[in-house]
Amino acid sequence: MPTLANDFLGIRSPNPFWLASGPPTDKEYNVRRGFEAGWGGAVWKTLAEAGPPLVNVSGPRYGAVWGADRRLLGLNNIELITDRPLELNLREIKAVKRDYPDRAVVVSLMVPCEEEAWKRILRHVEETGADGVELNFGCPHGMNERGMGSAVGQVPEYVEMVTRWVRAATRMPVIVKLTPNVADVRRAARAARAGGADAVSLINTLNSITSVDLDTFSPEPSIDGKGSHGGYAGPAIKPVGLHMVAEIARDPETAHLPLSGIGGIATWRDAAEYIALGCGNVQVCTAAMTYGFRIVEEMVAGLTLWMEDKGFERLSDFQGRAARNVTDWEHLNLNYVAKARIDQQLCIKCGRCYAACEDTSHQSIAIRDGRVFEVIDAECVACNLCVVVCPVEDCITMEPLPVGVVDSRTGKVVEPYANWTTHAHNPAARPQRGPAS
Repeated sequence: MPTLANDFLGIRSPNPFWLASGPPTDKEYNVRRGFEAGWGGAVWKTLAEAGPPLVNVSGPRYGAVWGADRRLLGLNNIELITDRPLELNLREIKAVKRDYPDRAVVVSLMVPCEEEAWKRILRHVEETGADGVELNFGCPHGMNERGMGSAVGQVPEYVEMVTRWVRAATRMPVIVKLTPNVADVRRAARAARAGGADAVSLINTLNSITSVDLDTFSPEPSIDGKGSHGGYAGPAIKPVGLHMVAEIARDPETAHLPLSGIGGIATWRDAAEYIALGCGNVQVCTAAMTYGFRIVEEMVAGLTLWMEDKGFERLSDFQGRAARNVTDWEHLNLNYVAKARIDQQLCIKCGRCYAACEDTSHQSIAIRDGRVFEVIDAECVACNLCVVVCPVEDCITMEPLPVGVVDSRTGKVVEPYANWTTHAHNPAARPQRGPAS
């Protein structure tokens, strides 16, 4: 059987699935339950300096975006960092690490941009026996208004400065958590590396307002008739996370910088995709909040079975293998040709492919008697829209065709862009599509 044993910056855990800093890691009780369920590690919810505790709102803290089946697609969070006393958190971290020596315990930190403040809190964290620290330079709400969180992460010079302070003040591994609320995430990653970071984790949440109550005209979640921007998480942000991980993984200046993947990870497949793009482990928050801690059992089992099927013995066997296939658009092969194919055995005759293609794409699907839908190869540019809108998995697929060969369905030689001049600008030359119903 493959092993999921993970070594990230010398921090060992039985698997690469860590609970991300957030509500699931707010206290000892939660983290213990997570470890008992099988999580390989946890990043403790962000700690601040000792002093007057932060005060969170006592009304709704989450807004949501649901799919048609009410499956949670995105979660908007306006909760601040921990509002529990620093001393209490430190005692609990020490107890958890003592009782679970085989699990990763990393502490998320956020304090003002003052070197002495960072030194003070680092001394306290080291005394707990924690495995490392994660610098929260990504929180987009509440704390950034105080000059912390994404207010730091959006300025590479600040990222490098604070990271350098921390690196000089602690023996622990230093992970810098990056904000996605920037134009180019590579700049912050380069700054973290220049400051001495051992790794970066990404992405933190996206700045967002998920909805507006059209009766009260207040953004949701609504607190006494008012709303605020929050941090957007969940499956909806996974594409952003994958993109930003790939950008750092293929940047020559950060290509060898260890990465911890965060953002929309809810299944073993999501985790495998992040690892394939170069991540050494992954962190999960929203999925645990949605389904409970035992979701990790499915993640561990699924990843293990997939690795066994692929012949991978360890995570490093496929880590980063997808990053080498990410390129700029200008380097894509313009001689590559594919055509859509509809499996008539699977087709339920709903017509969504026809409507989408006819109204908004390339008019390359014909409707025949009996509501039979067929692809017009001469018009098809393989845009993939029909595959995207089809409600039946694998009913429509894309078939690659070698350049210069004769397409058996049309009897024509396949040539890139031939249809641009032949049909696209000459509607009269298009093949007959048959009745519209």
